[in-house]
Amino acid sequence: MKFNQYDLGNRKKGEIVEVSLSGSAANVRLMDSINLRNYKNGKRHSYRGGLVKQSPFRIAIPSSGIWFVTVDLQGLRGSVKSSIRILPNPLPVARQPALSTAPSLVRDKQVGFGNDMVIREYDVFISYASEDKEEVVRPLAIALRNSGLAVWFDEFEMKIGDSLRKKIDKGLANSRFGVVVLSRDFIKKGWTNYELDGIITKAVSGEQIVLPIWHNINKREVLDFSPSLADKVARNTSAYTVEEIAKEIAEVINEK
Repeated sequence: MKFNQYDLGNRKKGEIVEVSLSGSAANVRLMDSINLRNYKNGKRHSYRGGLVKQSPFRIAIPSSGIWFVTVDLQGLRGSVKSSIRILPNPLPVARQPALSTAPSLVRDKQVGFGNDMVIREYDVFISYASEDKEEVVRPLAIALRNSGLAVWFDEFEMKIGDSLRKKIDKGLANSRFGVVVLSRDFIKKGWTNYELDGIITKAVSGEQIVLPIWHNINKREVLDFSPSLADKVARNTSAYTVEEIAKEIAEVINEK
């Protein structure tokens, strides 16, 4: 039996082999050295791949080690030319700056002077649209509470006409860390850009006092709604799980 053999060398698990065929369909096998020897000797062997009818065909290396690819026409008619290449590995997943790069997100537990010191009652408050409560806010609150943090979010069942400024001001005054869950539903509530911009940018020296969490919303929508939010350190539920966000918030708060 005629076949084309390609020595891939020592490859890492997860690397992608791309096999290109010109002509008819062909049998493509990805094998280690033991199974390659059995294949050549007509013995039973294991492989990844199979009959390939469309080119290019891509297959992942199942484990780190030395691998081979064979291409043959066993049981087929016609002729085929083949070539292979190892696709470059993708870049690491882009991650946003660590929350520790915005230390002003976490405020002191106590505020005031002398005998007028006031203890902040909550570690975290969350401002959100009620439509996002089940999917994002409740799991986030539970995860934060499981980390030992006091969370204030039940009072933020916001309706059209509510004063976002007053609600956020009250939350921030009684909490060490603020979260605003930005979504299309949040934007539809009718609060003005001016109100939210004023809250986000009111701290001096460019300090950031709340963490925006983007949920089912893109940067253009955030820019249109509140330009000052677009460049703030934020988290996006498309890139981070709720558990990852909660863990990072808890780590930052507990370091203070």
